Amino acid sequence: MSNEAPRHPAPALLEIRDDRLLLGGFSIDELARRVGQTPFYAYDRAAIDRRIAELRALLPQGVDLHYAMKANPMPSVVQHIAARVDGLDVASGRELTVALNAGANPREMSFAGPGKSERELAQAVAAGIVINIESEREVRVLSQIAAHGGSQPRIAIRVNPDFELKTSGMKMSGGPKQFGIDAERVPEVLRSLRGAPLQFLGFHIFSGSQNLRADAIIDAQRKAVALAEQLAVHAPAPVRLLNIGGGFGIPYFPGEARLDAAAIGVNLRELVPLVARSLPEARLTIELGRYIVGEAGIYVCRVIDRKISRGQVFLVTDGGLHHHLAASGNFGQVIRKNYPVVVGRAVHGGQREIASVVGPLCTPLDLLADRMDLAQAEEGDLIAVLQSGAYGLTASPLGFLSHPEPAEILV
Repeated sequence: MSNEAPRHPAPALLEIRDDRLLLGGFSIDELARRVGQTPFYAYDRAAIDRRIAELRALLPQGVDLHYAMKANPMPSVVQHIAARVDGLDVASGRELTVALNAGANPREMSFAGPGKSERELAQAVAAGIVINIESEREVRVLSQIAAHGGSQPRIAIRVNPDFELKTSGMKMSGGPKQFGIDAERVPEVLRSLRGAPLQFLGFHIFSGSQNLRADAIIDAQRKAVALAEQLAVHAPAPVRLLNIGGGFGIPYFPGEARLDAAAIGVNLRELVPLVARSLPEARLTIELGRYIVGEAGIYVCRVIDRKISRGQVFLVTDGGLHHHLAASGNFGQVIRKNYPVVVGRAVHGGQREIASVVGPLCTPLDLLADRMDLAQAEEGDLIAVLQSGAYGLTASPLGFLSHPEPAEILV
């Protein structure tokens, strides 16, 4: 048995040439000059295209691919992806505006999230998108909007199933949840829709995210289809839409194996004819965010000071948790682990050292890399945090300590 410590997975979508990290064919030094500042996020459109092409190859006919904008709502990214997928899923009125400005087809868009405001619901009705109902209150508000002369709301019921996505990084179903309507209450809600001025289209059954085990995702997908078949008996109209979520994870930490997406594709090819028999008017939808953009982005910051404190090397940068909360370990991690972090000019080689990468904030939580094996870096060197295309900038406390915001580019 090897005593070698587990390593971070090699970048799947990015390029390393002459030991330098490239994105979109440019070194990060070139990107920094083009952006004109550090820190910045950069997203590689070719890498996004490769991931979507991989998904298209494994998804069977009869399964639509939607992009969950919450993963990365940068307008240029959304516009790029919208032209390559079958639909978009938004989580706020502001995301809806970005999606509409990107030229996405409203008929192929949906809106999920608990606590939608009346203004957001009215905006969604006016746009003609599908609204994933999360509570009886949303049924009531949408009926009132329709009664006052609005367009007929297009709705799907978001179901909180009695199962969860096992081994999921973030569980969103099973047990008490703020998301969706409990499965056992859905039949009553469906019966209440009879005669209501709402257009029922189907179900949204999303059970978790960031999962690296294909068998767990396959199990959840099969259970979601079976649950939809049971609930369809109570529906006021045929099921035309069945969104079974996503959950596809990407590897962040040492020792993690990549998801076997091909096995999920095999399962979906088996599910499509089953759904065609039991729900003949329904189209299956897979909703992915992180899996599409997560590995196609990096966060870049510059070393502004090199300090040694009692034998430990600290690379103090102009970036930090205020820009990239997830990499600091303060966005969902119970035990902090390092994201893949590299010195841009020497990814694997160079004189090595154990160093910590920290930011300029007055808190010990401002930590991007804790005692990592890195090329020896000096003032002015660029540090790149990989796997940063999803839940980066917009998932971070940008106002904390009032430092400048980072730039974003799509190359």
